[in-house]
Amino acid sequence: MGRTRPFRPRREHVRFHFVSFDASVPNPARVWNYWLGGKDNFAADREVGDRVMAALPTMPKIARWARRFLVDAVYQLVTVHGVRQFLDIGSGLPTADNTHEVAQRAAPDARIVYVDHDPVVLNHAHALLKSTPEGKTDYIQADLRDTGAIIDAAARTLDLRQPIAVLLLGVLHFIPDAEDPYAILSRLMDRLPSGSYLVIGHGASDMVPVAAEEMMALYNERSPVKIKLRSRAEVAPFFDGLEPVGRGLVRLDSWWGTEAVEGDTASGLAGYVGIARKP
Repeated sequence: MGRTRPFRPRREHVRFHFVSFDASVPNPARVWNYWLGGKDNFAADREVGDRVMAALPTMPKIARWARRFLVDAVYQLVTVHGVRQFLDIGSGLPTADNTHEVAQRAAPDARIVYVDHDPVVLNHAHALLKSTPEGKTDYIQADLRDTGAIIDAAARTLDLRQPIAVLLLGVLHFIPDAEDPYAILSRLMDRLPSGSYLVIGHGASDMVPVAAEEMMALYNERSPVKIKLRSRAEVAPFFDGLEPVGRGLVRLDSWWGTEAVEGDTASGLAGYVGIARKP
């Protein structure tokens, strides 16, 4: 008998060119990594993270619960709704339970394309390409604003004739009103087939408004990438023309019901999450 070949994770399409960056300039992906308790961050990121936490001490909880929502949303989409294709835009730095890991545990043939324009994420993206033999993963360096380039590149891995779940968690609040994030999202969803899904996580301006305003000011004072928190009335139109799934658009602390809230967690989980389906 011949020798059994060792399993090697499939890595799709990407040639990595590791890029340099200025560690003295705070970076959104690294700041989020800091709030998650990760180690891929620098002093400048921790300084901004700490300043934001001074205004909104629950930011680490928000980061952890947002990650929990991602895991729950992906698992539901695979096991309940039969989704086998995911487009994770603004994926951020790899951590535990990345989208492909959650999806492929439930459906080994799932295909996942990650998208991020951040060179810091590009330097770590090889960790996102460890697919099962049955499935595929890919990484695209692109900005959400360039929807055409994203869809065209995603078509290398995803079948655009079959439903695709788009994940936009902690992304849309980095696009200011002046750039019309609603039109950007509409262009993206228009390219996807009926039966596709949209998953959103967005920072809230109207749950703890005083803290949210201070948090935005502190973050935007130091970060080159500005943030725009929005009210529920401003987040809801992202789902225009789509059918709510499950709880629809709700507060982050309400996604699992009140029984899932521990202690005072709900008091500062200033974010909205939701899932909707394209009819």
